[in-house]
Amino acid sequence: MKKQTILTLAIAAIGIAAISWWVGQESYTWFPPQASAESILIDRLFSVLVTIGSFVFLGVVGALIYAVLFQQAGKYESGDGPPIEGNIPLEIVWTAIPFVLVMGIAFYSYKIYDQMEIRGPMEHDHSAAMVMSGSGDEIEVIAKQWAWEFRYPAQKVTSTELHLPVNQRAHLILKAQDVIHGFYIPAFRLKQDMIPGQAGNFEFTPILAGKYRLRDSQYSGTYFAAMQANVVVEPAADYQNWLRRSAATTPAIAHNTAFAEYNQKSTRAGWKTIVPAAPPIVNYSNPND
Repeated sequence: MKKQTILTLAIAAIGIAAISWWVGQESYTWFPPQASAESILIDRLFSVLVTIGSFVFLGVVGALIYAVLFQQAGKYESGDGPPIEGNIPLEIVWTAIPFVLVMGIAFYSYKIYDQMEIRGPMEHDHSAAMVMSGSGDEIEVIAKQWAWEFRYPAQKVTSTELHLPVNQRAHLILKAQDVIHGFYIPAFRLKQDMIPGQAGNFEFTPILAGKYRLRDSQYSGTYFAAMQANVVVEPAADYQNWLRRSAATTPAIAHNTAFAEYNQKSTRAGWKTIVPAAPPIVNYSNPND
């Protein structure tokens, strides 16, 4: 291979690498704000994957464009190309590079998962989580068709909003009452399936005060789109004040969009659906939700 060709390939590789790195850095802007400690790790992993993917994509497309523009057969040429049978060094290289990339991504992904320390329902039962966390300040998350309910047993508070103190580890017990639901907060980059009959333990650390949205990541039936709730991350003092105010409030039936729509006969004329679960009775309910 000529020195000029090697130099050209090296310059092209450097240029593609620079563009890929830029695309990887731009990927941070594609998501909501990083509202949990875990989101920083997830976004970092995603940026690495985007950078690698961009380099491979640009390299392949660049090679194709080069072949189309500069490796065309002559206008009147109709013969076959040269009989190239094999190149062992080349085959070793194009086998080794994908292997190293895949193993590197797998190792880094596992490292990120290990740093997050997220434990799903298949790994630990409730009693094990209590020992592990060493805290009785756990929040029960109840999912049902089609409503979220959040219980704070230590304070005897029930809410349709999930309130969390900022910069403190949150310990959730996830429970599904009917079908499989998915606990998903995009701003936290976290998702956990909720399986009926299994109490799943879920932990994360909110780091940015604000109001976010909890969604059901699993299709759970007719009113699935209405199954959303606010997640309020606030300073510890505000969080404790909210708990005290809520504990002093008489429980009442919360508004539930799915239940209200189901009871409008005009909206279900001509078709059948599962009867939504009864609206939860809570101390606190957001009237605008």
